[in-house]
Amino acid sequence: MTVTAPTTAPSVHVRAAITWLAIFPMVALGMTLMAPFTATWPPALRALALTAVVVPSAVYVVVPRLMAAHQRITHRHN
Repeated sequence: MTVTAPTTAPSVHVRAAITWLAIFPMVALGMTLMAPFTATWPPALRALALTAVVVPSAVYVVVPRLMAAHQRITHRHN
């Protein structure tokens, strides 16, 4: 059995940066891919459709993976 030292959560600033790194490319790509199909939609409906995909994807898939990668990188350098 391997004993590891407890890890501390990243600061709120690091979490915000990681979340932005997840959200920005997803929104940019989503806007680009949706543009041909939603050009005539009202802006609020476009935002609703985009965030219905981006937010759950970011919360459940992308951000946790980026946080794990951040932990591996910072743990290796300590």
